[in-house]
Amino acid sequence: MLSLEEKRELLQIARQTLESYLRDRIFPSITPGSPRLQENAGVFVTLQKQGELCGCIGHMAADKPLYLAVQEMAIEAATGDPRFPSVTGYEVSEIEIEISVLSSFRVISDPSEIRIGEHGLVVSQGMHRGVLLPQVPVREGWDREKFLSYTCMKAGLSFDSWRPGNLQIEIFSAEVFGEKEITA
Repeated sequence: MLSLEEKRELLQIARQTLESYLRDRIFPSITPGSPRLQENAGVFVTLQKQGELCGCIGHMAADKPLYLAVQEMAIEAATGDPRFPSVTGYEVSEIEIEISVLSSFRVISDPSEIRIGEHGLVVSQGMHRGVLLPQVPVREGWDREKFLSYTCMKAGLSFDSWRPGNLQIEIFSAEVFGEKEITA
């Protein structure tokens, strides 16, 4: 678990990176104050404008320092999410940042192991792969079956692909925090 100060620092890193990159196309060089932020971790950065999603991109592998993954995913969420137009430098002050630091992943064979609000999902079949964060089914009011079905759809699979078959299901947890909660 990250401390409140470490969460604040990660959010400041994401904000500073977005402002610098969107204004001047400069990837700022940052050295985090906390050694924990230099540990490798997977992360998603979610951007919202006026309560509406405007970008969400993640790096799931725990193969780079957390602060660096946050910087890279903040830029990707703002400029590389194909579902949304790129965030502009003029809009950055209106953007709210949320960070999800990921746990390790665990393959499950029984979907009843999935706990809504605690687990995120990764479903895989061949070249198809879909991911949804733990906060998504809570926000959408989904039960376990809908969560599985929408994760399958995100992977480009049929809605019921999660039912017994040759689909791999992985669960993970995430430490989720945003500017709204941390600065309030």
